[in-house]
Amino acid sequence: MNKKNNSIILNNPVADFIQRNMGILIGLVVLSVFLSFSTDTFLTSRNLISVLRQICVNSLIALGMTFVLIIGGIDLTVGSVVGACGVSVVIFINRGIPVFMSILLAILIGALIGLLNGVIIAYTGMPPFIVTLSLQQTIRGVAYIITDGRSVACKNKTFDVIGNGYTPLIQIPVPILIVLAAIVAASIILYYMKFGRRMYAIGGNINAAKFSGIKVKSITIRVYVISAMLAALAGIILASRMYSGQPTAGNAYESDAIAAAVLGGTSFMGGIGTVGGTIIGAMVIGFLNNGLNLLHVSSYAQMVIKGIVIITAVGIDLLKKGKQQ
Repeated sequence: MNKKNNSIILNNPVADFIQRNMGILIGLVVLSVFLSFSTDTFLTSRNLISVLRQICVNSLIALGMTFVLIIGGIDLTVGSVVGACGVSVVIFINRGIPVFMSILLAILIGALIGLLNGVIIAYTGMPPFIVTLSLQQTIRGVAYIITDGRSVACKNKTFDVIGNGYTPLIQIPVPILIVLAAIVAASIILYYMKFGRRMYAIGGNINAAKFSGIKVKSITIRVYVISAMLAALAGIILASRMYSGQPTAGNAYESDAIAAAVLGGTSFMGGIGTVGGTIIGAMVIGFLNNGLNLLHVSSYAQMVIKGIVIITAVGIDLLKKGKQQ
């Protein structure tokens, strides 16, 4: 009987999830308790809903970043994609294109940016850091050019629902439902499809993956396309929340996405990463950002704190990798 119960516990996905992410879950709980006692507004419904909406944007970007990190790459263009696609969707809507079609076009723009990233990285052998850092500036520059450096207002009520609306029956913020759908899709890809298993294989040992017949270039391109499409979706939600497309939107969002993924257990060395861990990491970053604002910590000090968080997470990842070897 005991053996049977133990087997059930070991095969319980919830218990497995908690065990795998115990460290980051404890950190999330400690941070939440600290902020609850340190501020009077953290636990208010208005603040929590605002934080959840912010977390939704970073969660989408971080999910894409997780895919990229798993194959041993990095994508520094995601913040610029957020700004460019947020601006694009508003321009399309203002020109009379239906909202749904405008959203599809903005996501398509994101996909094309990801395709460009992936093709250059896969076929030239250039380091992903250099490629995406260069295109980061290019994409941001294009966003400034098409808007002349100004925000573009949008007064379409249907579009506003995407970032600010609630579901009719159970009053759940629409962005949360979008993120839940993205979580389900990402989980299916990573855990139940050959594509996901091949991603882990590439990140674990790219040479072994090539010898086993895995089409590394094709998968690399598709991963960067997925990352950019998720960033584009995040940009659309952010533009809806702000009632405008802004070329400055998404600035430095790549650092929060990287922090969320690495805090959630995704390895910078490739081959390791989970959807659940990344979402918890995004929650930690979201609560941290919100808490620092509520505590009136200056933006400059916030940059220092988040930098320390990232380098600490990377250091822990390297220590774990060293112990495994």
